[in-house]
Amino acid sequence: MQDFPADLPADGIGAEAALALFSDAIRTRSARLGDALAFAHMDPPPLDIAAQLVGLNATVNQNLLHPEASPFATEVERRVIDWLAPVFGMSCGHLCAGSTLANLTALWRAREAGARRVVTSTDAHVSVAKAAHILGLPFQAVPVDAHGRLDRSQLEPTGDAAVVLTAGTTGRGVIDALAPVPCRWLHVDAAWAGPLRLTRYGARLDGIEQADSVAISAHKWLYQPKDSAMILFRAADAQEAISFGGSYLATPNVGVQGSRGAAAIPLMASLMALGRTGLAALIEKNMADTDELAARIGADPRLELKQAPEAGVLNWRPVDGSTVDVLARLAGTSSRTMIDGALWARQVAANPHADVASIWGRIRTAL
Repeated sequence: MQDFPADLPADGIGAEAALALFSDAIRTRSARLGDALAFAHMDPPPLDIAAQLVGLNATVNQNLLHPEASPFATEVERRVIDWLAPVFGMSCGHLCAGSTLANLTALWRAREAGARRVVTSTDAHVSVAKAAHILGLPFQAVPVDAHGRLDRSQLEPTGDAAVVLTAGTTGRGVIDALAPVPCRWLHVDAAWAGPLRLTRYGARLDGIEQADSVAISAHKWLYQPKDSAMILFRAADAQEAISFGGSYLATPNVGVQGSRGAAAIPLMASLMALGRTGLAALIEKNMADTDELAARIGADPRLELKQAPEAGVLNWRPVDGSTVDVLARLAGTSSRTMIDGALWARQVAANPHADVASIWGRIRTAL
């Protein structure tokens, strides 16, 4: 940060100079998520059309809190929810700035429905535990089985609970069995794997349509810029219990956020540009990349593959030598996760520009 002052400057450098300074820093000092070797995190490079529309949206500063201040954006959000909710068996919902907020919103609604505690797996996203803490609900993490799925044999009676199942765990990309659980409220955190429902892999999420709510991160496998996610509900009137009015509001404010931007516009534009077929092709390419890399790793006697990938995430480690050292040489290409107390390399297929041959070459060089 040597080009940036340590304290708030008394005099400005002017808009042109500031724009040049920050533009250069963004270009040269940001992670290259679309690089052919980027295969480490659940962060895709956003579609060009989405990135461009985020900038255009900022120039008009639409605010979804007030429909009169966002006439087009409000209509677009309704339309994009109408498009996507039925794919998951849901009927209504809204966009929010990430699945942490989506999970919080779902569990808030579960509490309003009478849920008195939150039950999920030990591999569930940390946002579930955070939401339970914020809402003052007791939290229970149930062990996972050998494949990383919530072990249903370890479930105690959950009639008073909000049960959270995960479709695409962060560490292993595993999809919990999504068959209904007797409980007060069933929520599926499909932040990562939810968009598989739009592809030829859709059956891997069978059962999701019986949930009471579903969370999806559009800034993952819908290839949107950050702060784009959605919470969907099965009951058409589900959002009424989490809506609040005010003397300054023309319509009730739904959900956790107050003011929020027009994330639905770049999302809807992206879906119109690609169509369901084009979007599916991007996700299916990611899935194929993971399968190909898993096959290469599984065939190399120097490496141990944890398990076959289910939703674009795989884990491996060297049979001999230090996993820590190997990962240090693979920064940007591989990330890390802990499984049963042991360190494993983690590969995530979020980047549609990834080149498996180049990634495999770098892994081999790092051994």
